[in-house]
Amino acid sequence: MTEKPYGADPPARPDSELRRSLGLLDGIAVAASSTAATTTIGIGLGVTAGVVGLHLPAIMLLAFLPIVGIAGAFSRLNRVEPNAGNGYVWVGRSLSPWLGFMVGWVNIVATVAFLAYTTAVTGSALIQLAGDAGVHKLGPLALDAGSTAQTTAIGVVVLLAVTLTAVTGIRTAARLQGGLLIFEYVVLLGFCGYGIVTGPHSFSLSWFDPFAVPSAAALAQGLLLSVFCYWGFEAAFSVNEEVRDPRDASRAGFITLFTMLALFLIGSVAFQRVLSEPELVGHGAEGLAFFGDRLADQPLAALPLVALMFSAVASLQAGVIPTARAMFAMSRDRTLGPVWSKVSPRYGTPAAGTLLIGALAAAVAALALVIPRLADLIMATVSAVGIVVALSYALTALAAAVRFRSLLREDLKEGVRAVVLPALSAAALLGLGGYLGWSFYTSADHLELSADNGWFLLLTPLVMIASGFVAAAWSKWVRRSPYFRTGEGTDADAPHLLPTPR
Repeated sequence: MTEKPYGADPPARPDSELRRSLGLLDGIAVAASSTAATTTIGIGLGVTAGVVGLHLPAIMLLAFLPIVGIAGAFSRLNRVEPNAGNGYVWVGRSLSPWLGFMVGWVNIVATVAFLAYTTAVTGSALIQLAGDAGVHKLGPLALDAGSTAQTTAIGVVVLLAVTLTAVTGIRTAARLQGGLLIFEYVVLLGFCGYGIVTGPHSFSLSWFDPFAVPSAAALAQGLLLSVFCYWGFEAAFSVNEEVRDPRDASRAGFITLFTMLALFLIGSVAFQRVLSEPELVGHGAEGLAFFGDRLADQPLAALPLVALMFSAVASLQAGVIPTARAMFAMSRDRTLGPVWSKVSPRYGTPAAGTLLIGALAAAVAALALVIPRLADLIMATVSAVGIVVALSYALTALAAAVRFRSLLREDLKEGVRAVVLPALSAAALLGLGGYLGWSFYTSADHLELSADNGWFLLLTPLVMIASGFVAAAWSKWVRRSPYFRTGEGTDADAPHLLPTPR
């Protein structure tokens, strides 16, 4: 096949070739489940409050600004080149194949790490529910919702179940996630609304003041933790080859993003109205259960915990789905092995890759047992993933700015939207990541496997990034992938994912 010039747009691909079957609501279900608002509110708010104190609404609002710019970049790039590999393809074509591969790689590694920690969160929620039901022992073993070993063992079983469901296709997964989301949001909004009205702590406008955050380092870390909270909206773009209209992926991404902003603001205000700062920071993975106990008696108090469990289960499945499709896109460019691009003739999904993603996440979850307490595992994972996600978002936004730079000459208003805003968002995220990395480096003088050790918190994302360069070198010089010669993504003759049978 004749190679297209570097950076050229691919030929149009008619819908009849792609045989797309998913709609807007399916994309929203996948993206919203991947973002996991209930899990983020139940766990992420406590982690973030440990850094910024009672300024969660301010941090959520401030972090939303660059994320909107990033979402605009995703939307415009998706409009001209819908591709399951999204950032991997777009960055590779517009900036550099090495950077494009890096985007694809760090997203995969970050998602596997996310799945590993969410596996433990799911197990923790189940153990807490068992405790509410009066079950505190399993034989001679005393159940402990804070034990990484116990929560991981139970969570891996759930991960296996949702991975098998994901194999059958996005439509099946989206239907399951849609039902779970409705329950989650009804419970979340009900309890948070009641907490805002009846909470014992006075509302304060200082909660919305980012300048009141204790330090610049705390502000930077809080912002990256908040970026992690919004992470997942782009899952809508990972299934853009399986939707009827590529514009539905953009709509789903934006709808999900603004919905998350509203939920995070409501949740952060409610938590700060009901819980004191020590209570908010100190309960970790059990924060949502404690919040429910403060507002209601059993059995109603267990509803937020059930919602957390549903959210964790949905986010496990939603994490597996886009990651398998990103690896599918990389495999058909021969930057990854052929197993990732094998499509099931029955389900029309990358079934082998989906199962392998689940297995990798289970293995990483087992490795995480070196950090014995769940709260420490969560903190270490969220900090590392926040940095690499910021890097991935920034590179994708820069790719949009480079690809659409001619608009600055042709239409200034559109040029500002397509070039200037993504570039500013990218600069903000790169600056935050760099500053936070430096603060981690200067905060310690030795390395230890601890969530409060700066060198460990810095080393984890650096290993994720460095491993990407090793994998890229292997793809370029051993696999001899044409991706590294042309920078192009999947072309019109490549295999596509099929619709899930109705």
